[in-house]
Amino acid sequence: MTELCEVVITAPDPAWLRSFTRELVDQRLCSSVHNFAPVHSIYRWQGEVHERTEGRASLHTRRALVAEIVQYAKERHPYQVPGISARPIYDGNPEYLAWIAAETGQSTSLADADDS
Repeated sequence: MTELCEVVITAPDPAWLRSFTRELVDQRLCSSVHNFAPVHSIYRWQGEVHERTEGRASLHTRRALVAEIVQYAKERHPYQVPGISARPIYDGNPEYLAWIAAETGQSTSLADADDS
């Protein structure tokens, strides 16, 4: 089975993030997105601790597409350093995992999902 992952992206404007992640699905860079808002974030930036309300999105995709997602985000994201990270998907519903791969341009069969 193709290596799958969950990519997490945060942004200051949940509406912008919903629109942006819709573009990622439209371009087949991810199969689906779960948008969460509001998310209360606390972080250190340039020597100061900040607190703000943000949006958070969880994308399901192939690991091979993460670099392209990062590059696409860096060109459009309102943050100087967008918060983007990926986590591997080790297991799950074989049909769902095959669907993620298929929707992101990886041809696979349900039988391939059994090999994961």
